[in-house]
Amino acid sequence: MGNLTLSDVSKTYGGTVNVLNDINLDITAGELIVFVGPSGCGKSTLLRMIAGLEKITGGDLAIDGQRMNDVPPAQRRIAMVFQSYALYPHMTVRENMAFALKLAKKSKEEIAEAVDEAARKLQLTDYLDRLPKALSGGQRQRVAIGRSIVRDPKIYLFDEPLSNLDAALRVATRIEIARLKEEMPDRTMIYVTHDQVEAMTLADRIVVLANKGIAQVGSPLELYEKPQNEMVATFIGSPAMNLLPGKITGTGAQTEVTLDAGGKTLSNVPTEASDMGKQVNIGVRPEHLEATDGEGLFTGHVDITEALGEVTLLYFETVGTDPALIAKLPGVHKDRRGQQVSMTAAPEHVHLFHEGQSLLYR
Repeated sequence: MGNLTLSDVSKTYGGTVNVLNDINLDITAGELIVFVGPSGCGKSTLLRMIAGLEKITGGDLAIDGQRMNDVPPAQRRIAMVFQSYALYPHMTVRENMAFALKLAKKSKEEIAEAVDEAARKLQLTDYLDRLPKALSGGQRQRVAIGRSIVRDPKIYLFDEPLSNLDAALRVATRIEIARLKEEMPDRTMIYVTHDQVEAMTLADRIVVLANKGIAQVGSPLELYEKPQNEMVATFIGSPAMNLLPGKITGTGAQTEVTLDAGGKTLSNVPTEASDMGKQVNIGVRPEHLEATDGEGLFTGHVDITEALGEVTLLYFETVGTDPALIAKLPGVHKDRRGQQVSMTAAPEHVHLFHEGQSLLYR
């Protein structure tokens, strides 16, 4: 098992500085949950509270129905993998992975079996007799993960484990973690990252933290396709969702949303009668914008283009929004720089936000 429940959990430092408030979350055994959010939102703090390394100042933490607030970290059957490898440089891979089991006074046979099994899962069998200095960064991080596996915990906690690796090693190690999860489908994993690709590719569900609480919880595609607020809409996806100020000027069969800048109108966006006249932000992801020769959602001057091969990013200078709007077009479009270009979007890809909250997914 490895069910985890957070009920009205909060964290306050010094009795006055509140960093997390009213955290309510149910995690089912076997899930891989990813915490994301802007810097300083409390991702690592929440992870450390689950591990028992930070004291919970309000609410309850339960594992498999047992309250854990005052249970020491060593008795929670939780293993944590940190950003730094923290390997003992004078010990071999085998010795590093076996160290915790030796402290627990396990038999040599139990230790050997656990280390060999963890090494097999992490493809470290050929490296067991090497010192950490003879390993790559990705291999060292896998050893750190292996050190957790041998303890056979209920819950694994990962605190930005790939942030010290270069781009190629990040990809390779991310794939190793995905494979590890497949080999251990009954183990719960909670993963903190600031990397959206890691979150979108690894998670069963993503927890977006912001403003001292949870902004939204859902599968990666739920958060991408149905953000409940502007914070999630602009945080999930790269580049971020564009927001254009406007007003709802029609409802019912003839729905219309009119932009403040330029007065352009977009029809057939689903709204309700009670939304008539509301000031909104019209959200469109860069990849959902398309160039058009006719009347579009907006027309702007392309200030900069970034040709990435498979896609080209267009940065618009004169649309009247801050930050500037971005379009993400398939293929190479370097010739668009310096041009006036009209962009449009299909109504099903348009989001409406009133006072920061989605009108489409309320």
